Amino acid sequence: MAERILRAGNGRLATGMAAIVGHIHQLIRELRPTRTEWRDAMAYLAAVGEATTDNRQEWVLLADLIGATALVEDINSRRPAGATPNAPRGPFYRADAPRRPNGANICLDRIGEPLAVQGRVVDLDGDPVAGAVVETWQANGQGFFENQLPDEQPDCNLRGIFTADADGGFDYLTIKPASYAVPLDGPAGRLIGELSCPLRRPASIHFIVSADGFEPITTQLFDRADATEDALHCVKPSLLADFKPTRRKDVPWSLAYTFVMARAPKTRSMT
Repeated sequence: MAERILRAGNGRLATGMAAIVGHIHQLIRELRPTRTEWRDAMAYLAAVGEATTDNRQEWVLLADLIGATALVEDINSRRPAGATPNAPRGPFYRADAPRRPNGANICLDRIGEPLAVQGRVVDLDGDPVAGAVVETWQANGQGFFENQLPDEQPDCNLRGIFTADADGGFDYLTIKPASYAVPLDGPAGRLIGELSCPLRRPASIHFIVSADGFEPITTQLFDRADATEDALHCVKPSLLADFKPTRRKDVPWSLAYTFVMARAPKTRSMT
């Protein structure tokens, strides 16, 4: 079958499909599933698709949980030493987060322990990347993203897009996120739970940082005090951050982090 695909097709699609089909056939020969087991496997894949909605991407969650997304990120985002590494975007990203001015509070319901975030975007030489666009989103103090519980949190709660100033800096107010368990109400979480694999994610904040002439960064900052295990296999030493207590009663927590961008490779012009 794989050989026929290669002969009939062309390019990377045919090569990829031939490899996938070949691995599937080999796996079937090794496991020798019964007809019932095969039908159960097909039913499971169908259930993953049925669980996917506008607010939830179950296929993305499944890919994250088996470590496939993290592996793809590692393969495709190899950067020079010192550059901030990528981490999977996760299933709860929204592309329509609102733009906000520096200093804004992205916690719209004001529920949780206030946290002041101060960030800076620089290049590998430490020079500021002025005008860098910084998108952020996170879970609340109970460990739920806004689009998990749209009836219980304001629309676009704990989400925002900021622009770095001339010194590469940006800042905003939010709340200290909580760790959370992978959703167990869908087929992806239920499968991993039945395998007794870790289902917990440490407290973290997601970021996408982009700027002209630089490779974009899609990553997460993890609470160093909480990052003992991660169901999505994303924690790296350089992504551990310190959520530090302050002396302010109104904002008892602070977080500071510098994102380091690598310049995008120059493409050769056709002459």
